[in-house]
Amino acid sequence: MKMTAPAPVGLLAELTHRCPLGCPYCSNPLALEGRDGELTTDEWKRVFSEAAALGVLQVHLSGGEPLSRRDLTEIVSHCASLGLYTNLITSGIGMNGKLAKALAYAGLDHVQLSIQDADAASADKIAGYAGAFAKKREVAALITAEGFPLTVNAVIHRANATRAGAMLDMAVALGARRVEIAHVQYYGWAVPNRGQLMPSRAAAEAAVAEVERKKHELAGTIVVDHVVPDYHARLPKACMSGWGRRTLNITPQGKALPCHAAETIEHLTFWNVRDKSLADIWFESPAFNAYRGTAWMNETCRTCERRDIDHGGCRCQALALAGDAAATDPVCHKSPHHARLAEILASDMETASAPYHYRRVPARSLA
Repeated sequence: MKMTAPAPVGLLAELTHRCPLGCPYCSNPLALEGRDGELTTDEWKRVFSEAAALGVLQVHLSGGEPLSRRDLTEIVSHCASLGLYTNLITSGIGMNGKLAKALAYAGLDHVQLSIQDADAASADKIAGYAGAFAKKREVAALITAEGFPLTVNAVIHRANATRAGAMLDMAVALGARRVEIAHVQYYGWAVPNRGQLMPSRAAAEAAVAEVERKKHELAGTIVVDHVVPDYHARLPKACMSGWGRRTLNITPQGKALPCHAAETIEHLTFWNVRDKSLADIWFESPAFNAYRGTAWMNETCRTCERRDIDHGGCRCQALALAGDAAATDPVCHKSPHHARLAEILASDMETASAPYHYRRVPARSLA
């Protein structure tokens, strides 16, 4: 086996695409995978065993809604037995006191709970689920009562941008030690909803300023990780800390991806954990090696002083906006496609009042 990269440190396990919420910015693909083809308990256990042997330290149990898996506590227990740090990423829907205690007993290390807004009516509308706001407050209390460290995840967009600071205050009130507050990233379900989600530049900049002010104000009370909006930026982010450099994603049916949106790059073939070992996938698969290092970069990126800082930005965003996954990320002001962002912002303002396209798994897959 030829080693082409350092071993990964993190694995995002999308245990299922089933979810009671319909969030219009969900990063899951539009073609949601149904229950019938999901990896079994034993298959997931094998994946986690291979991950630990490979050098993975952290496992993020996600979805969809991972609480939809009846074997979640068994999966957590197995990961804990391997010495893997386990982080549950959840909407909270489906959590109760008995399950919280069972997860604690199984060895779960940390919980990330999503919120949609600091306003109850708006939060329920965004989630597409009546009572979601109240349920999340209840679940946060259950989580902290069991002693789990709590992180709150909040996504900023047009509907809640004016309450960005209030969402940070809500995270503190829920007992969170950390909050991840990020402007919508336009992948998955956020793409057909971009016109409804995209705030104006003025609104986005005001939200960024408010979060930064609150971050300073709340220093020592809560850790604030703030992800600013791409479409209003001049420099790209180091997406996934670079393609195939530190983490990998496993889909519910076993596809191994360098990032959650990688399947949009249709010329790549993604190996499946049912057919290949995790080590072979990480080191040898063409998809994981496609955009590693710098050989794939065009001249603009290859000679840039930020080449080893942002690693060329996001390949999926380059494909979506420039039509070429190997292009300079259009967020970068050096990209010949950078002006495309202004065009998108202008056109999105025209569809601001359209209803959301809520993400839904087909009904036959929910049983």
